Amino acid sequence: MAPSIALEDLASRLPAKGRLIGIDLGTKTIGLAISDVERRIASPLRTIQRGAFQKDADALVSIFAEFEVAGVILGLPLDLEGRMGPRAQSARAFARNLSTRTDLAIAYWDERFSTAAVTRSLIINDVSRARRAEVVDRMAAAYILQGALDRLAGLAQERG
Repeated sequence: MAPSIALEDLASRLPAKGRLIGIDLGTKTIGLAISDVERRIASPLRTIQRGAFQKDADALVSIFAEFEVAGVILGLPLDLEGRMGPRAQSARAFARNLSTRTDLAIAYWDERFSTAAVTRSLIINDVSRARRAEVVDRMAAAYILQGALDRLAGLAQERG
């Protein structure tokens, strides 16, 4: 059972190479994104329909194994002022429960505006409403994961 940790702490626990998975936890779906092994690029992976926690956790743990994931980045939906509201508390509870099912460390990344930014980008690129609904969750997960990857790269540069 791995605890939820700060991104800075995750950086020191990661192997030199290994994929991270990004999770955008919604009420109806879970968007997933995966990094390359060098942890430079986040790519949308898939969307899982939410169900009972046990089913969701089984699906996630299976995906972690399939992609040989080294760590998890979970989007934390803070409110506009950066405070923990009910959605953020729900995400933290999900992470606590998930940590009983995996040894992977779970770090949080502020996901404010991720879905809005992705939706705006899709609209600008003239993606149909139906297609947007199909891809927005996994693209939001990629947006979240890319932010964390960029921060991890910055931390690596700071360490020299």
